Amino acid sequence: MKLSLGPVLFYWDKEHLGRFYADMAGLPLDVIYLGETVCSKRRAFNLDQWLGLGRELQACSSAQVVLSSLTLIEAASELSSLRRLCDNGQVLVEANDMGAVQLLIERKLPFVGGPALNLYNGHALVQLLDAGMQRWVPPVECSHGLIADVLEQVRELGRPLPEVEIFAYGHLPLAYSARCFTARAENRPKDDCQFCCINYPDGMALTSQEGQALFTLNGIQTMSADVTNLLADYPGLVACGADLLRLSPRAEGMADVVRAFDQVRQGATPPLCVDGCNGYWHGQAGMLRVEEVGLC
Repeated sequence: MKLSLGPVLFYWDKEHLGRFYADMAGLPLDVIYLGETVCSKRRAFNLDQWLGLGRELQACSSAQVVLSSLTLIEAASELSSLRRLCDNGQVLVEANDMGAVQLLIERKLPFVGGPALNLYNGHALVQLLDAGMQRWVPPVECSHGLIADVLEQVRELGRPLPEVEIFAYGHLPLAYSARCFTARAENRPKDDCQFCCINYPDGMALTSQEGQALFTLNGIQTMSADVTNLLADYPGLVACGADLLRLSPRAEGMADVVRAFDQVRQGATPPLCVDGCNGYWHGQAGMLRVEEVGLC
């Protein structure tokens, strides 16, 4: 089993990003995703700087570097930036939007199918496999049963399976909108947001009127309130055909998360229970920790 570090989903300044990736470079990671997937206004690094960081990471580690694309393309300038990303000529691209898929197909380039592509069945998967997709990251709400069924469909259609990468740790990215929720929460217009999401390095917590944690707001992105954590479900991840586990960055404590997953994949016994939700993985409501409610 390989471990991947997903793209940073939150807005961190250049210094924070630099420190974070310096820490990650020495950890047992097999794949590192770079780039901005949420908001084109977040420009701590431009494309050339992301590529430069990728070269540095490749020089000091054996990890494969992948560039992730934006998930929501809304303007001509964003489409132009997407073309430049697909034409980078150096590293593999994770497509998080069908526009990116089309550009990569036109260029006959291999790519990773990101979780925002919403691929839920074997027929759709085969179409993209035939077009050059090498790795599939299922949508975060997929259960182990659904993933196994999709892979079985691919086998029945006579195609080789792609690498399968499961979102195994982090706040789950659930939805995207043209509206910036963080700016709205601070009574700012989206066009004059003053980059206020930089004040929330792990997103802004959203609770119900009763005080129950519901979501995490991250600019235009709505995320799960709690982190998902599938470390205790490691045997099931192996059984369903997962090749990689994606660990989504958080502002603090990420090195400990990577080490915990690495210890289990090296043969340590998985914990019986961990902090975080895992409902989606078991076909239940995503916010549940199924061990607590007796549904596992």
